[in-house]
Amino acid sequence: MSDLAIRAYVEDHVEAYLAELTALAEHESPSRDKPRLDALAATIAGRWAGLGGIVEIVANPRGGDHIIARFGRATGQRPSLVLGHFDTVWPVGTLGRMPVRREAGRLHGPGVYDMKASLVLVSAVLEALEATERRLARPVVALFTSDEEIGSPTSRSLIEQIAAESAHVFVLEPPLADGSLKTARKGVGRFTMTVEGKAAHAGVSPEKGASAIVELAHQILRVQTLNDPAAGTTLNVGLIQGGTTPNVVPAHASAEIDVRAVTRAGAEKVERALSALVAVTPGTRLSVTGGFNRPPMERTEAVAALFEQARRVGRGLGLELTEGSTGGGSDGNFTAALGVPTLDGLGVEGGGAHADDEHIVIDSFSARASLLADLILEL
Repeated sequence: MSDLAIRAYVEDHVEAYLAELTALAEHESPSRDKPRLDALAATIAGRWAGLGGIVEIVANPRGGDHIIARFGRATGQRPSLVLGHFDTVWPVGTLGRMPVRREAGRLHGPGVYDMKASLVLVSAVLEALEATERRLARPVVALFTSDEEIGSPTSRSLIEQIAAESAHVFVLEPPLADGSLKTARKGVGRFTMTVEGKAAHAGVSPEKGASAIVELAHQILRVQTLNDPAAGTTLNVGLIQGGTTPNVVPAHASAEIDVRAVTRAGAEKVERALSALVAVTPGTRLSVTGGFNRPPMERTEAVAALFEQARRVGRGLGLELTEGSTGGGSDGNFTAALGVPTLDGLGVEGGGAHADDEHIVIDSFSARASLLADLILEL
């Protein structure tokens, strides 16, 4: 069979795959709803077991269960890791105002693009490989987790463990807007700045107080000076809290800071700068806590080499792959930081992630399926 036979098979069955995606999208699965996540994990596990996978549901007492599915025979080679998630940002009830619908070559609905289409993509690839009698040269491990949208607090160690045993990682997050694959992502940090002052009556004895809000204002301006757009480092004070009533000198104030950095060195530089901040308002105390929960995914030589291999595979399918970077993080940040060659953005094309117009482009499904199939066959 030619490589194009896989694409033809998927195209012939695309209506069934769209129906499967519709059912998955209509099973709402917000990141903190364990019963719904566990039920969806069981559905996915059953589907992949039916395709010959050795499937393990990883019990998770702190959140939704995770899924590991292993395909192919042991060959002595490290497996390809196909990585994704099945939680979404959408709360239960979103379907009431955003029903799954098909319109103008697109399938719209909560979670279809980010990233339930990728669940169906895995199923389609496995079915197509079986139908076209293609045999895997190395095993394939599919790991889909339940908490990516909230920072992967319970799945990170599992991801890193399996990635460390893998030859490379294919992350089925959505591509960039133009369809480009992702070879770099910024690291993501979350920091909390807390100021303790001293309360006092604002009219009778303000001199006896020490304003936590005034001190926080000074520190926010200092934080802004740490931005380095040329280096790709950004800091955003996105939430501030403080005070009780207007006639009381505030004793407490805090700020939440989002930090993004292109390189590990840039991330470490920001961490050092934030930890070195000291209070300037007499009578106040300052503390900064937090850190980078996703390290940067840097475009290392290993990542660049994997992209070049993918581009060669794509050309064999008539696809001219391009690459790019993004400021958002994914679980690919973890795997790339381990030094495991990682290629991100291999999901179905579309748009509107986390937005009301979330959708996939239907015609891209078969092309992305054939690309993923050939990547796991040839690399």
